[in-house]
Amino acid sequence: MAATTGSPFSGLSVTRSSTVDRVVDELRRAVFDGDLESGTPLREVALADSLGVARSTVREALGVLVAEGIATREPNRGVSVTAPDPDAISDVVRARAVLEVAGVRNWERATEEARGRVRRALAEYIQAVELNASYQVLNERHLALHLALVALTGSPRLNAMAAALIAELKVALAQIDRIRRNAHAQAGSHSHLLEMLERGDLEGAAAELEAHLAGAEVAIREAMTAVSPAS
Repeated sequence: MAATTGSPFSGLSVTRSSTVDRVVDELRRAVFDGDLESGTPLREVALADSLGVARSTVREALGVLVAEGIATREPNRGVSVTAPDPDAISDVVRARAVLEVAGVRNWERATEEARGRVRRALAEYIQAVELNASYQVLNERHLALHLALVALTGSPRLNAMAAALIAELKVALAQIDRIRRNAHAQAGSHSHLLEMLERGDLEGAAAELEAHLAGAEVAIREAMTAVSPAS
């Protein structure tokens, strides 16, 4: 039995990593809410002063954002909020379509656990939409649904590929969500997709998904042009 020290707070502590986590959370929020736009430089000194933390803490937090694809590190230029390349985005969307459509077409052969994951992901996304959740939460729930579609393939390698592709789209998708403000329409579209899967209309569901992703590609490119018309 541990010895008592006389203070009810003697066992409490705040680790350095928890501070890093809080900085990461705040920077994520700022990016997804549009306070920090694509291409914004993330200067260690300025961020440390603004957040009241050490530069080393900011440096670690930026490393996490770079790993997540939310920020980009360039030699001799430092770290900035990721500014997606339109052609790269189109390629990513096409690659996603291959993986997600494969999942949809495997619906009837997928495990009940995998199908249940799609249902739960859709329910959680709809709940976030109805609660007017933050763009960060909407983004996470929406992308989780698309990852669940790939998981219908039953392939860990395809799941990993899909996760890597989606990481490249996080900032761009948050940007179009802020501009279009159509989360309710997307939730309805995905509900229709699941309805088709449940009744066995796999080709119809595949066509619905392909149309959704093609529309997302167009919307992303338009949003990027709206934010950076000179590019």
